[in-house]
Amino acid sequence: MQSVLPPQYCYGKRDISMNVELIFKIAAIGIIVAILNQLLAKSGRDEQATMVTLAGLVVVLVVIVKEIAYLFDTIKSLFNF
Repeated sequence: MQSVLPPQYCYGKRDISMNVELIFKIAAIGIIVAILNQLLAKSGRDEQATMVTLAGLVVVLVVIVKEIAYLFDTIKSLFNF
């Protein structure tokens, strides 16, 4: 099935596979942070566990901000701003 939109409005390679990769990337970061948090908390290093959690949150937010920037660029090109 061909797209009705002109080629400049098509998503290209950043369609469903990119969404799945993004979900897996965020999930992997969450799993790693959770494991490190538990290891550090069990060994009595609660401050480092908190810092690892905050660092993981910052990394995920950076990834999400990049995707939101891509979304805004797509919307801007769609409406020719």
